[in-house]
Amino acid sequence: MPEPDNLPPLRAVIAAHGLSAKKSLGQNFLLDLNLTRRIARSAQMQGAQVYEVGPGPGGLTRALLAEGAARVLAVERDERCLGALAEIAAAYPGQLDVVPADAMSIDEAKLLGERGIVGPVHIAANLPYNIGTALLVKWLTGDAWPPFWKSLTLMFQREVADRIVAKPGTPAFGRLSVLAQWRAQPKILFDVSRSAFVPPPKVTSAVLHIVPLDEPVAPARLEDLEAVTAAAFGQRRKMLRQSLKTLAPDAEVMLRDAGIDPTERPERLSVAQFASLARAWSARR
Repeated sequence: MPEPDNLPPLRAVIAAHGLSAKKSLGQNFLLDLNLTRRIARSAQMQGAQVYEVGPGPGGLTRALLAEGAARVLAVERDERCLGALAEIAAAYPGQLDVVPADAMSIDEAKLLGERGIVGPVHIAANLPYNIGTALLVKWLTGDAWPPFWKSLTLMFQREVADRIVAKPGTPAFGRLSVLAQWRAQPKILFDVSRSAFVPPPKVTSAVLHIVPLDEPVAPARLEDLEAVTAAAFGQRRKMLRQSLKTLAPDAEVMLRDAGIDPTERPERLSVAQFASLARAWSARR
Protein backbone atom coordinates (compact mmCIF):
# COMPACT_ATOMS: atom_id res chain seq x y z
CA MET A 1 0.00 0.00 0.00
CA PRO A 2 1.47 3.41 -0.89
CA GLU A 3 2.35 5.82 1.90
CA PRO A 4 0.46 9.18 2.28
CA ASP A 5 3.08 10.87 0.11
CA ASN A 6 2.52 8.25 -2.63
CA LEU A 7 6.07 6.98 -2.21
CA PRO A 8 6.71 3.27 -1.58
CA PRO A 9 7.29 1.95 1.94
CA LEU A 10 10.85 2.48 3.12
CA ARG A 11 11.67 -1.22 3.12
CA ALA A 12 10.74 -1.33 -0.55
CA VAL A 13 12.87 1.76 -1.25
CA ILE A 14 15.87 0.21 0.50
CA ALA A 15 15.41 -3.03 -1.46
CA ALA A 16 14.96 -1.22 -4.78
CA HIS A 17 18.18 0.75 -4.31
CA GLY A 18 20.14 -2.14 -2.81
CA LEU A 19 20.87 -0.20 0.37
CA SER A 20 22.28 -1.56 3.59
CA ALA A 21 23.41 0.35 6.66
CA LYS A 22 27.17 0.85 6.80
CA LYS A 23 28.78 0.37 10.20
CA SER A 24 31.71 2.57 9.10
CA LEU A 25 29.28 5.49 8.66
CA GLY A 26 27.46 4.84 11.93
CA GLN A 27 24.23 4.16 10.04
CA ASN A 28 21.06 2.64 11.47
CA PHE A 29 18.08 3.22 9.19
CA LEU A 30 14.86 4.31 10.89
CA LEU A 31 12.01 2.68 8.98
CA ASP A 32 8.88 3.30 11.08
CA LEU A 33 7.16 6.27 9.42
CA ASN A 34 4.80 6.68 12.38
CA LEU A 35 7.85 7.17 14.58
CA THR A 36 9.59 9.54 12.18
CA ARG A 37 6.41 11.62 11.97
CA ARG A 38 6.28 11.72 15.76
CA ILE A 39 9.83 13.10 15.73
CA ALA A 40 8.87 15.65 13.08
CA ARG A 41 5.83 16.75 15.07
CA SER A 42 8.00 17.13 18.17
CA ALA A 43 10.26 19.43 16.18
CA GLN A 44 7.26 21.61 15.23
CA MET A 45 8.12 21.67 11.55
CA GLN A 46 4.96 23.31 10.16
CA GLY A 47 6.17 25.96 7.71
CA ALA A 48 9.78 25.61 8.93
CA GLN A 49 13.09 25.65 7.10
CA VAL A 50 14.97 22.52 8.14
CA TYR A 51 18.57 21.40 7.98
CA GLU A 52 18.90 17.60 8.13
CA VAL A 53 22.09 15.58 8.53
CA GLY A 54 22.42 11.98 7.41
CA PRO A 55 18.97 11.36 5.90
CA GLY A 56 19.98 7.94 4.54
CA PRO A 57 17.05 6.53 2.53
CA GLY A 58 14.88 9.42 3.72
CA GLY A 59 12.60 8.16 6.47
CA LEU A 60 12.83 11.31 8.58
CA THR A 61 13.05 13.49 5.46
CA ARG A 62 9.67 12.24 4.30
CA ALA A 63 8.18 12.80 7.74
CA LEU A 64 9.49 16.37 7.93
CA LEU A 65 7.91 17.20 4.59
CA ALA A 66 4.68 15.34 5.37
CA GLU A 67 4.38 17.32 8.63
CA GLY A 68 4.57 20.59 6.77
CA ALA A 69 8.21 21.66 6.56
CA ALA A 70 8.43 24.39 3.94
CA ARG A 71 11.90 23.33 2.85
CA VAL A 72 14.47 20.72 3.83
CA LEU A 73 18.18 21.01 3.09
CA ALA A 74 19.67 17.54 3.63
CA VAL A 75 23.37 16.70 3.78
CA GLU A 76 24.28 13.10 2.98
CA ARG A 77 27.81 11.75 2.46
CA ASP A 78 26.70 8.25 1.38
CA GLU A 79 26.23 8.49 -2.39
CA ARG A 80 24.31 5.19 -2.40
CA CYS A 81 21.36 7.02 -0.81
CA LEU A 82 21.12 9.83 -3.35
CA GLY A 83 18.78 7.96 -5.70
CA ALA A 84 16.23 7.34 -2.94
CA LEU A 85 16.43 10.98 -1.86
CA ALA A 86 15.95 12.12 -5.46
CA GLU A 87 12.62 10.28 -5.51
CA ILE A 88 11.49 12.21 -2.42
CA ALA A 89 12.58 15.48 -4.05
CA ALA A 90 10.46 14.61 -7.09
CA ALA A 91 7.45 13.97 -4.84
CA TYR A 92 7.92 17.36 -3.14
CA PRO A 93 8.96 19.72 -5.97
CA GLY A 94 11.08 22.64 -4.81
CA GLN A 95 11.02 21.58 -1.15
CA LEU A 96 14.00 19.24 -0.81
CA ASP A 97 17.63 20.06 -1.62
CA VAL A 98 20.19 17.30 -1.16
CA VAL A 99 23.87 18.15 -0.70
CA PRO A 100 26.32 15.26 -1.11
CA ALA A 101 28.92 16.17 1.50
CA ASP A 102 30.40 15.42 4.92
CA ALA A 103 28.44 17.39 7.55
CA MET A 104 31.51 17.68 9.78
CA SER A 105 33.35 19.77 7.18
CA ILE A 106 30.49 22.08 6.17
CA ASP A 107 30.19 25.75 7.06
CA GLU A 108 26.44 25.63 7.63
CA ALA A 109 25.83 29.37 7.68
CA LYS A 110 27.63 29.74 4.35
CA LEU A 111 25.77 26.79 2.81
CA LEU A 112 22.38 28.09 3.93
CA GLY A 113 23.18 31.52 2.50
CA GLU A 114 24.23 30.01 -0.83
CA ARG A 115 20.90 28.14 -0.99
CA GLY A 116 18.91 31.30 -0.27
CA ILE A 117 17.80 30.25 3.20
CA VAL A 118 17.54 33.29 5.44
CA GLY A 119 17.20 33.30 9.21
CA PRO A 120 17.72 30.53 11.76
CA VAL A 121 16.77 26.99 10.75
CA HIS A 122 15.50 24.00 12.66
CA ILE A 123 17.99 21.13 12.67
CA ALA A 124 16.49 17.65 12.71
CA ALA A 125 18.48 14.45 12.36
CA ASN A 126 18.77 10.80 13.17
CA LEU A 127 22.48 11.42 13.69
CA PRO A 128 25.01 8.76 12.76
CA TYR A 129 26.23 7.44 16.11
CA ASN A 130 29.90 7.87 15.23
CA ILE A 131 29.67 11.65 14.69
CA GLY A 132 26.62 12.65 16.73
CA THR A 133 28.46 14.11 19.72
CA ALA A 134 31.04 15.85 17.51
CA LEU A 135 28.30 17.52 15.46
CA LEU A 136 26.47 18.67 18.58
CA VAL A 137 29.66 20.20 19.97
CA LYS A 138 30.24 21.90 16.62
CA TRP A 139 26.76 23.47 16.73
CA LEU A 140 27.15 24.52 20.36
CA THR A 141 30.54 26.17 19.92
CA GLY A 142 30.01 28.42 16.91
CA ASP A 143 31.48 31.91 17.13
CA ALA A 144 28.16 33.58 16.34
CA TRP A 145 25.55 33.46 19.10
CA PRO A 146 22.58 33.23 18.92
CA PRO A 147 23.49 30.56 16.35
CA PHE A 148 22.31 29.81 12.81
CA TRP A 149 19.85 27.27 14.25
CA LYS A 150 16.57 27.88 16.05
CA SER A 151 16.26 24.41 17.57
CA LEU A 152 17.86 20.97 17.44
CA THR A 153 15.76 17.80 17.37
CA LEU A 154 18.27 14.98 17.38
CA MET A 155 18.57 11.26 17.95
CA PHE A 156 21.35 10.03 20.23
CA GLN A 157 22.24 6.91 22.12
CA ARG A 158 20.35 7.15 25.42
CA GLU A 159 23.63 7.21 27.34
CA VAL A 160 24.78 10.29 25.41
CA ALA A 161 21.38 11.95 25.82
CA ASP A 162 21.62 11.42 29.57
CA ARG A 163 25.01 13.14 29.62
CA ILE A 164 23.68 16.14 27.70
CA VAL A 165 20.81 16.79 30.13
CA ALA A 166 22.52 15.61 33.35
CA LYS A 167 22.32 17.84 36.41
CA PRO A 168 25.15 18.61 38.85
CA GLY A 169 25.63 15.94 41.48
CA THR A 170 24.66 13.07 39.17
CA PRO A 171 27.13 10.51 37.73
CA ALA A 172 26.38 11.49 34.10
CA PHE A 173 27.20 15.18 34.63
CA GLY A 174 30.35 16.12 32.73
CA ARG A 175 31.93 18.30 30.06
CA LEU A 176 29.13 17.71 27.56
CA SER A 177 26.50 18.64 30.17
CA VAL A 178 28.26 21.93 30.95
CA LEU A 179 28.78 22.83 27.30
CA ALA A 180 25.18 22.06 26.31
CA GLN A 181 23.57 23.76 29.28
CA TRP A 182 25.78 26.86 29.29
CA ARG A 183 24.28 28.13 26.03
CA ALA A 184 21.11 26.09 25.57
CA GLN A 185 18.22 24.23 27.17
CA PRO A 186 18.21 20.52 26.33
CA LYS A 187 15.49 18.04 27.21
CA ILE A 188 14.81 14.40 26.38
CA LEU A 189 11.49 13.96 24.56
CA PHE A 190 11.18 10.17 24.39
CA ASP A 191 13.10 6.93 24.01
CA VAL A 192 13.29 4.92 20.80
CA SER A 193 13.48 1.14 20.92
CA ARG A 194 16.30 -0.75 19.23
CA SER A 195 13.67 -2.57 17.17
CA ALA A 196 12.77 0.63 15.30
CA PHE A 197 16.05 0.52 13.40
CA VAL A 198 17.60 -1.62 10.69
CA PRO A 199 19.95 -3.03 11.76
CA PRO A 200 18.97 -2.76 15.44
CA PRO A 201 21.70 -0.97 17.43
CA LYS A 202 22.97 -2.51 20.65
CA VAL A 203 21.53 0.32 22.76
CA THR A 204 18.32 2.26 23.29
CA SER A 205 18.17 5.68 21.62
CA ALA A 206 16.51 8.92 22.67
CA VAL A 207 15.20 12.01 20.89
CA LEU A 208 16.46 15.30 22.30
CA HIS A 209 15.13 18.81 21.74
CA ILE A 210 17.57 21.66 22.33
CA VAL A 211 16.76 25.38 22.20
CA PRO A 212 19.52 28.03 22.29
CA LEU A 213 19.51 30.65 25.03
CA ASP A 214 19.74 34.29 23.98
CA GLU A 215 22.69 34.64 26.35
CA PRO A 216 24.81 32.05 28.18
CA VAL A 217 23.81 31.09 31.71
CA ALA A 218 26.79 33.09 33.01
CA PRO A 219 29.52 35.11 31.26
CA ALA A 220 32.71 33.34 30.20
CA ARG A 221 34.86 32.87 27.15
CA LEU A 222 34.12 29.58 25.40
CA GLU A 223 37.80 28.60 25.13
CA ASP A 224 38.29 29.18 28.86
CA LEU A 225 35.21 27.15 29.73
CA GLU A 226 36.44 24.31 27.54
CA ALA A 227 39.87 24.43 29.19
CA VAL A 228 38.64 24.28 32.78
CA THR A 229 36.06 21.56 32.11
CA ALA A 230 38.66 19.46 30.26
CA ALA A 231 41.06 19.71 33.21
CA ALA A 232 38.38 19.18 35.86
CA PHE A 233 36.66 16.19 34.28
CA GLY A 234 39.91 14.73 32.98
CA GLN A 235 40.47 13.60 36.58
CA ARG A 236 36.92 13.66 37.86
CA ARG A 237 37.58 11.47 40.90
CA LYS A 238 40.02 14.00 42.30
CA MET A 239 39.30 17.18 44.18
CA LEU A 240 39.40 20.28 42.00
CA ARG A 241 42.53 21.60 43.71
CA GLN A 242 44.33 18.54 42.33
CA SER A 243 42.77 18.15 38.88
CA LEU A 244 43.17 21.84 38.03
CA LYS A 245 46.92 21.84 38.70
CA THR A 246 47.34 20.90 35.04
CA LEU A 247 46.06 24.42 34.30
CA ALA A 248 47.51 26.40 37.17
CA PRO A 249 50.07 25.43 39.84
CA ASP A 250 48.18 27.67 42.28
CA ALA A 251 44.84 26.02 41.49
CA GLU A 252 43.62 26.37 45.07
CA VAL A 253 44.02 30.16 44.96
CA MET A 254 42.26 30.28 41.57
CA LEU A 255 39.35 28.27 42.98
CA ARG A 256 39.00 30.56 45.96
CA ASP A 257 39.03 33.55 43.59
CA ALA A 258 36.09 31.93 41.82
CA GLY A 259 34.25 31.39 45.10
CA ILE A 260 34.57 27.60 44.88
CA ASP A 261 35.63 25.19 47.64
CA PRO A 262 38.97 23.67 46.49
CA THR A 263 37.94 20.29 47.94
CA GLU A 264 34.86 20.01 45.72
CA ARG A 265 34.69 17.48 42.91
CA PRO A 266 33.81 18.60 39.38
CA GLU A 267 30.44 16.86 39.07
CA ARG A 268 29.12 18.87 42.01
CA LEU A 269 29.65 22.32 40.44
CA SER A 270 26.86 24.14 38.65
CA VAL A 271 27.23 25.44 35.10
CA ALA A 272 27.40 28.98 36.49
CA GLN A 273 30.23 27.94 38.82
CA PHE A 274 32.18 26.53 35.90
CA ALA A 275 31.71 29.86 34.13
CA SER A 276 33.04 31.62 37.24
CA LEU A 277 36.03 29.27 37.24
CA ALA A 278 36.62 30.01 33.55
CA ARG A 279 36.69 33.74 34.31
CA ALA A 280 39.15 33.18 37.17
CA TRP A 281 41.37 31.11 34.88
CA SER A 282 41.20 33.79 32.16
CA ALA A 283 42.24 36.49 34.66
CA ARG A 284 45.40 34.58 35.55
CA ARG A 285 46.62 34.01 31.98
